[in-house]
Amino acid sequence: MTQHAERRILKHKPEHLYALVADVAKYPEFLPWCLAARIRSKDEDKLVADLIIGFQMFKERFTSHVRLDEAAMEIHVEYAEGPFKYLKNTWAFLPHEQGCEIDFYVDFEFNSRILQTVIESLFTEAVKRMVRAFETRADDLYGVEKPSDISQAS
Repeated sequence: MTQHAERRILKHKPEHLYALVADVAKYPEFLPWCLAARIRSKDEDKLVADLIIGFQMFKERFTSHVRLDEAAMEIHVEYAEGPFKYLKNTWAFLPHEQGCEIDFYVDFEFNSRILQTVIESLFTEAVKRMVRAFETRADDLYGVEKPSDISQAS
């Protein structure tokens, strides 16, 4: 079992960060180790997505059910099939005077002991790089917003 929880303040609007994380099809453009993404189905509040992740000699495909709750500014990911025993991931985007407080949580375990051992040794740094990748992508897409820009839109 591998878990990580993180709360961070980013100088972006919650709506922008929510939209960025909800746009799973674009993950290969900026997310480390995400080699490909395919949306199998999508409607207003959920999607089913395949991601191919790769690291060193490992390359795995997995499918997730993603529940999108735009009213609550939350995204919930549940594992469907692939190399995991289980995978749970949640994102919450909370208004903050400096922009947005992101509440991020991931919990998973691979079926393969070898893969689990490799990932556990690198996990903390990998998750930090992933969260930084989302932050950098937000900066690229929306610029670095000033607090006055954020509070006027809220």
